[in-house]
Amino acid sequence: MRHSGDVELSPDGCNVECSMQSNLRQLMCRGLLMPSKGQMTGMLGVYLVAAKLSKLGFIVSPTSRSAAGADLLVTDQACRKAWSVQVKANGNRANFWLMGAHTKKLKSDSHVYVFVNNARGEKPEYLVARSNYVADKICHQVNSNSEWYSFRIADRPTEDEEGWGIFGNPNPSPEIAAGLQAESQAEMQSDLASE
Repeated sequence: MRHSGDVELSPDGCNVECSMQSNLRQLMCRGLLMPSKGQMTGMLGVYLVAAKLSKLGFIVSPTSRSAAGADLLVTDQACRKAWSVQVKANGNRANFWLMGAHTKKLKSDSHVYVFVNNARGEKPEYLVARSNYVADKICHQVNSNSEWYSFRIADRPTEDEEGWGIFGNPNPSPEIAAGLQAESQAEMQSDLASE
């Protein structure tokens, strides 16, 4: 092994930690190493939420699995409002979701949590809450062997049953829609004229 400053390098000059992560990814892709049940539940939660938001009329894009704090990027049809969405999923019904220590600091008007309960069941349950609200309600517990953070279902906001109203209306006002349509038609005519 060679060293470059404080970073350990493999014989080919790659960062050893990066090389190990790459090797794990390759093993997963080859089917030699399977994602854990918890990872699968998390991925299922992300896609359930993406599907629900799409059905409501929003434009939704999953982020890289290594993106800190955001699993989905969401915008309305006119791209006038945008949100980052962190999804927390339980495979079965539970009365809390585990959170990270950083949750208390991760606050933004445009950052939203969507909690999924019973993700592996026939009828998942959703709870949508603003990050500012969640940060204020985090339960921090410590015992002799461990420490954890959680958000309890009992602390759900009372905005509406599941909370999807936080995102507002995905469709632009008639004035904005007419303006967007006129812009689109002008661009198409310009493209045709230049050919």
